[in-house]
Amino acid sequence: MLLATSCALALTSVPAVAWSAAQSGSTITMSPASTPKPSPKPKSTAKPKPAPVDCAKVKCIALTFDDGPGKYADKLLDTLKKYDSKATFMLEGQYAKSRPAFVKRMVAEGHDIGNHSYTHPHLRDLSEDRIREELNKTVEVVKKASGKAPTMIRPPYGELDNRVVEIAKEMQLPVVLWNGGSRDWATKNEKAIYDEVLKNAKRDGVILMHDWVPQTVTVMPKLLDALKKQGYHMVGVSSMRGVKDLKPGDIYPAGSEKDADLSSDAPLGDSGEYAESPADGL
Repeated sequence: MLLATSCALALTSVPAVAWSAAQSGSTITMSPASTPKPSPKPKSTAKPKPAPVDCAKVKCIALTFDDGPGKYADKLLDTLKKYDSKATFMLEGQYAKSRPAFVKRMVAEGHDIGNHSYTHPHLRDLSEDRIREELNKTVEVVKKASGKAPTMIRPPYGELDNRVVEIAKEMQLPVVLWNGGSRDWATKNEKAIYDEVLKNAKRDGVILMHDWVPQTVTVMPKLLDALKKQGYHMVGVSSMRGVKDLKPGDIYPAGSEKDADLSSDAPLGDSGEYAESPADGL
């Protein structure tokens, strides 16, 4: 009986103490059983930024696309991204205005942007004021779309004279032509475009193409595969050897303005007349 009474007193004493402590504002400290350790933070899976391509050490080629951004430029950008390749887009102001999202994406994804005039005229047929208007209007549109101005000028059809060169100097920009073509605008045939580009591919090559030609965009994965197998790195013109040493008004590639075959790579109509810039719906 004495044992039972002692046990009952022991059992009732704990809540009494707890209640008394609660009433008086005192705190009873209880030792926790155990504190779980925090889970380790997952390691970042972000890929390190690739080092810039050094074209003095590796074989580089620049694929350049005129008259855009064309209707298929987004698909072309998808392909270039997949193959970790850079390109140069020579933009017409009128199409940069109608497709600003493409221009913004080109700049955001590290491609070069060139000024290809606003309406694709023959600059040699224009007054100096009109030439300036064509080029400056394109600068405004491209900057509005992407926050960045074009870093080079490519005159439509590759035509230039002393006035164009002087205006390029005023704008603090080099003139970029090409030393190899694709004739995509003429053949509109995937195999023909593929064969023509590989025929003209060479180290420090600047290849003329058009992103409004659907066959060019479609054949691009196969073409990039072939160029990579030949050891080429596809880069923007700004990464090519010697470009950083160019002064305003200088022409690149060196001597390209004297190339007799240069005009044959530019768009011509079936009659031998220069073709107009493609309609915006293309």
